[in-house]
Formats: sequence, structure tokens, C-alpha cells
Amino acid sequence: MSKKRVVCSSKDYESGEGIVLVKVSELHDFKDHPFKVEQNQELFELRQSMEKEGVLVPLLIRHNTDGDGYEIIAGHRRKAAAIWAGMEEVPAIIRDLDDDQSIIAMVDSNLQREKILPSEKAFAYKMRLEAMKHQGRVDDMTSDPLGPKYMENNRSNEQLARMVGESVTQIKRYIRLTKLIPKILDMVDRELLAIRSAVEISFLTEAEQYELHAVMELEQCVPNISQANRLKRMSQQKCLDMDMIYEILEEIKPNQREQIKIPLERIGKYFPADYTPAQQADLIEKLLKGWAQKNRKSNVH
Repeated sequence: MSKKRVVCSSKDYESGEGIVLVKVSELHDFKDHPFKVEQNQELFELRQSMEKEGVLVPLLIRHNTDGDGYEIIAGHRRKAAAIWAGMEEVPAIIRDLDDDQSIIAMVDSNLQREKILPSEKAFAYKMRLEAMKHQGRVDDMTSDPLGPKYMENNRSNEQLARMVGESVTQIKRYIRLTKLIPKILDMVDRELLAIRSAVEISFLTEAEQYELHAVMELEQCVPNISQANRLKRMSQQKCLDMDMIYEILEEIKPNQREQIKIPLERIGKYFPADYTPAQQADLIEKLLKGWAQKNRKSNVH
């Protein structure tokens, strides 16, 4: 494969922040990077674009604090696409940022993506709020997000809510998801488990969550919000075990009960015009009851 052309802007940057070419082999992922890089259609299209036009947006990196090379702050997908395209070097901007500054820049750059998984939002929101706290700009936001109310001046949550277009309550729910075991969090990402139910489940102990996941896998079912809340309360009362999990999950949910639906055009003509749906249902039940009684009497004779 021929060497790919690297394209980058000639714009002048502040001293120490100019664009340089860096070997891909010297680039290391950001520690605890919460955003997944998957070899999917989007990455394939990015690879094609980079093969044709080069890397139009330089990566943002800093010197690796744990060893040689550099740590990526923004550009993990561009690095993966460059490797896929066979590139050996990519343009990058090197900045001297501390851990908290790097976390904020890393999270903010990724929150602009069109599609973000719940697990990605969960850890990204948590990391950003903790970084803001460390910088001494806001109050402590890292305690239980669904516990007692925070101090009134909870500016960090409000600031983040405005930035990402989420409600403060929803941000707290996402952060609570970081308490889930990976297998259950993956179910949330795959839209097999509702976020509200997952938040309730997050209050279970790790051992209880693994037992719950085993039951969900075996029975091919998930708890609704009401059942998840009961699991949470049983856990808090120290009386949740495998048998209780089975008992709760085996309950028939309202949307699972069998129903007989008869189109109104089939039976509506037999009711008085002023009959309400409740009166129609009562009459049907009364007629069926009379039919059943008559049928039982005829069977006796």
C-alpha cells in the first residue's frame, strides 16, 4: 500500500501548540477513556475519508505521564482509522495539560458525537464532574446522585445539563449507571433494559447483580420499573436472594397478560348509542355469565 498523504492546516498556533507529525505507535489511549472505538460503518467511512483527504483535524495529545510517547486527549477514532488505513504518522497538537484539564477536554470533544451510548455518557459525565470538583470551581458532585438533595448551589450539574441538552435529573441517572456490573450495563447499551429500571438495579450489591443477570439470562426476561424498585427495596432490607429474584421476575407484567380485542365495528351496532365503553364491557360480561350458567345447566341434564 502506498504511503498516505497527511493533510493538516498551516494555521499558526501558540508556542508549544503547533501541529507536528507523530508516529501512531507512540500514541496511547487516555486512561479510563469512556468512549468506545468500534470497527463499524462510521469508522470505515472515516478511514475512507482519511485515505482520500488525509487527516484534516489534528489529534490533541499530551506527553504521556506514565511513560514514553503521548497520551491521546481527543482523536481515538482518528488513530484507529489511521491504523486501519495503514498510516504510520498523524498530525497532532501537543498541549501541556494536567489530568483534570485533559479529562474536561477529552469529554467535551466526544460529547459532540451524534450517537453516544448510555455507558459512555455515564462514565463521561462522572469523570467531567469530578474533574471540575478537583479544580475547585464547584461543590462536590460525586456522591450518590439519587440520594439526598445536594447543596442548593449545585452549579456543576446545571452547567453540564445546559451544555449537553440533558436535564439535571437525567445526568444523575446516567452517573448512577456506573454502579452497574458490565453485563447489565451492556444490556442498557443494547436497549434490552430501560435506563429507569437499570438505575434501580444499580442499588443492588455486585453479587446480587450477578445473580439477577443469571436469572434474566435463564428466563429471558427483564424487570420493569416496578419490579426493579422491589428488587432495590429487598436488597436494602438485606433479604434479596436468588429465590426472591425468581419470584419477582416471574410475576406477569400488565403488558404480558393475554387480552381479547374485538373491533368496535363488529359489535358496536348492538349497543345503545349512549353506552360508554365501561357499560359495553359490563353488558358483555353479564351476557357471558348468563351463557355460561345456561351451558352448565344443559350439560347437567
